[in-house]
Amino acid sequence: MSERPKQLLGIGTDAKTVKGEKKGVLTGIMYLAPYTLSGTNVCAMAELAHCHEGCLNTAGRGQMSNVQMARLRKTRFWQEDPETFLSLLRKEVARVVRKAKRENKTPMIRLNGTSDILWERKAPALFEEFSDVQFYDYTKIPTRRDLPKNYHLTFSYSGANERYREFYRPALDNGMNVAVVFRKPEFPETFLGLPVVNGDESDIRPFDPQGVIVGLKAKGKAKRDKSGFVVDPR
Repeated sequence: MSERPKQLLGIGTDAKTVKGEKKGVLTGIMYLAPYTLSGTNVCAMAELAHCHEGCLNTAGRGQMSNVQMARLRKTRFWQEDPETFLSLLRKEVARVVRKAKRENKTPMIRLNGTSDILWERKAPALFEEFSDVQFYDYTKIPTRRDLPKNYHLTFSYSGANERYREFYRPALDNGMNVAVVFRKPEFPETFLGLPVVNGDESDIRPFDPQGVIVGLKAKGKAKRDKSGFVVDPR
């Protein structure tokens, strides 16, 4: 565990971000150990939203022990030496930008693949240094404001309890779309009074129209979720 990771961003290793390449986007995505797996909670709303049990951390290659260990290493690295961590992260963002330029694609960066860290507070200089790069994430914190112009957020809904369910309202007021994980891939036409778009076609959330529900199919342990995080529309 003491060994430092040599790489933070994955490129072309995630099924959904690969789909974005067909749209001319090259995405670098960072997966950390979610919730309290590292000993420190990096998903502040996880318990209220009941998303920690059905987290997509276990989807796809996330089921493999070596992948879980790599995510844990990266998270501990961030917690123990954030300055060196951010130095490596800047180099890797620059690498994504160079690769995108070679391939005539648009670079995008997703920092919270399986975490919910407020990067606009933890690393504001990163967004300034790469002001021409689009960053984006999902979040379960509906009140994140004063974001860098190049940071796009989509609110992640949960129907687990009445208090959290209502958070979609301030998220919409805050200019975010709302992502909803549905039990079945046959998404409803509307949810919460808003049109539903298929968020599984790609992960490129900044391309979504404003004022929509982003429908996502339950994956990994979420397929068996009974908490209410995964929605069964009626």
